[in-house]
Amino acid sequence: MESVLRDYTSAPIHAREKALFAFLAKLNRESNKLSQQDVDTLKSAGWSDEELYDAVTVCALFNFYNKWIDATGVSDMQPEAYAASGERLAQHGYAPPQTTS
Repeated sequence: MESVLRDYTSAPIHAREKALFAFLAKLNRESNKLSQQDVDTLKSAGWSDEELYDAVTVCALFNFYNKWIDATGVSDMQPEAYAASGERLAQHGYAPPQTTS
């Protein structure tokens, strides 16, 4: 993961993922210049329409949330809170705990 974060183009990952990361980088930098060729490149790499929709949606939401957090001054969690959240997600997933009645 560290090599992907450092430079996805030289990271030891499949060409399919590199194509997606290149698309997402362009989406972040210059979304107004995305073209059908960009989409066709991803489809040639094996990505489906649904997977592309999901990738664009996740990227857009992260951009939205990051800008919202920056503009509203919402503070970051402490490392201990991230660890506790990770433990909770690992044990229970994203679904709310089931209550017994």
